[in-house]
Amino acid sequence: MDVIIDRVCGVDIGKSILAATVRTPVIGTGRKRREQTRKFPTFAGDLDRLATWLVDEGVTHVAMEATSDYWRPVWWVLEQAGFEMLLVNARDVHQLPGRKTDVADSAWLAQLLECGLLRSSFVPPPEIRELRDLTRYRKRLVQDRTREAQRVEKVLEDTGIKLSSVASSVLTKSARAMIDALIAGERDPEVLAELAKGPMRSKIDELTLALRGRFRDHHALLLRVHLDHIDQIDGHVATIDARIKEKTAPFDRQLRHLMTMPGIGEVAARVVIAEIGVDMAVFPTAGHLASWAGLCPGNNESAGKHRSGQTTPGNPWLTETLVQAAWAATRQKDSWLRARYYRLTKRIGRKRAIVAIAHSMLIAIWWMLSQDCDYQDLGNDFYDRFNNTEAETRRLVRRLEHLGHHVVLDTTAA
Repeated sequence: MDVIIDRVCGVDIGKSILAATVRTPVIGTGRKRREQTRKFPTFAGDLDRLATWLVDEGVTHVAMEATSDYWRPVWWVLEQAGFEMLLVNARDVHQLPGRKTDVADSAWLAQLLECGLLRSSFVPPPEIRELRDLTRYRKRLVQDRTREAQRVEKVLEDTGIKLSSVASSVLTKSARAMIDALIAGERDPEVLAELAKGPMRSKIDELTLALRGRFRDHHALLLRVHLDHIDQIDGHVATIDARIKEKTAPFDRQLRHLMTMPGIGEVAARVVIAEIGVDMAVFPTAGHLASWAGLCPGNNESAGKHRSGQTTPGNPWLTETLVQAAWAATRQKDSWLRARYYRLTKRIGRKRAIVAIAHSMLIAIWWMLSQDCDYQDLGNDFYDRFNNTEAETRRLVRRLEHLGHHVVLDTTAA
């Protein structure tokens, strides 16, 4: 095959060592190529030596597989050295069976790269990468807090105290005051119920019944640890939120654009920017972005038969956020997303319909960021305005006749 890139390097990365293969032209010999392979430890100083060697060889492009998190420090060093970097999916560069070694893998990457046969994964710029780390860790903290709240409820259920059957959450102000009093030694249900605040005071009689149980010092110790952990997580979330707000300050305009879409709040908008950035030039079309995110149908055809059309693997952080946003959007009246959801539900069911709504939202996000504009809703009457009345009438008549009815149409005056 023809060589498209003259000076390339393929890097096979492990936890402690990497193999790098450089392929360069041999001057004065036409199409003949020279191949050199070296191994380097993955310590910082050794990565600097790798970068120096590649500069000396005149390498312009470097390719590596996305191997766990081991590729990251290698990428950062070579990126700063000014190379054109490609991060490739391992499934796209399978070696022949029986010939897999670190050296062979690095040489194979270099050969594919010089022929222009590699497709690079999306690696955001440094400021977006830092924001992505923050938003992802924030999500993990929120999940940890939810698990701790479930443990609090489990301990209360073990004692026979049914606080969660009356209160909306065991972490409301009223519920927290009652739990703190239990930990401090108060056992009288009537005294505990009187700690209710606001709307909860209308449930004092139910609380008095719910707060009677077999609460012991053992349970007090467990609850104290769980609540302290929750308070600690809340402090960490607040710290992360402040940092995220600082990191997203340069993208305030894009955030405001995203928040004009139904279902997208401030937290979701920040996650979207953290996952895809604001420069949509890296995704040639909205369809490329949807495919990368894993929010488009799969394409699996063989021998003329269409097989599974389930969505392809993509970015789970972005997908989960958009699916949650899609559920929120379907609850907003007078929106096209809500109308589309109920239209699709009749045909493909709720779960597939909500994925389709998330896909539509991502397509709109690509356009909003590309055109630097707000979301323009089509309205919940969009399908009514552009519907073919005669075709819809025929469909409904066929449906009624299929159910055993005799239909006589009588046109009424408008």
